[in-house]
Amino acid sequence: MSENYRTGVTESSAGVGRGRHEPGSPVSPAEARGTVRRVLSEQTRTRGADCAPDTLSDALLVASELTTNAMLHGGGITGFDAEVVDQNLYLSVSDRERRRPVALDPVDRQGRHRCGGRGWPIVCRLSRTVLVSDLPSGGKRVTAVIPLTAGVPAHG
Repeated sequence: MSENYRTGVTESSAGVGRGRHEPGSPVSPAEARGTVRRVLSEQTRTRGADCAPDTLSDALLVASELTTNAMLHGGGITGFDAEVVDQNLYLSVSDRERRRPVALDPVDRQGRHRCGGRGWPIVCRLSRTVLVSDLPSGGKRVTAVIPLTAGVPAHG
């Protein structure tokens, strides 16, 4: 099952997943950011349209957060895709863990400030839609859809 975190809609996963790292996929946030830069640069070259202001930095931050979460909480990155469809960038990161991402309160029960825990809310805020799908071979795939044109609202 996958859950659309913007609307709360649940749908079946049709994605194909692997329990191991896909050859050629980024293995770090830096490599994921490089892939996003290349994909958006190619988009500009082939379609002659630049991204909206701040779109590149938003996309790089989402790629960093998704890959970091896969490394810290998901048993490692098993797959990464970045693709432009229409006027949206689709970023997908797969990992080995089926548990869904959660947003933690910045303060624990004892009133102490937590380190970390802010990546998932950032991903959700900068993305139009975030889907989490179980993979047939285990693990999950998180797909964030980032609008590339001005005037198209992301989460707010």
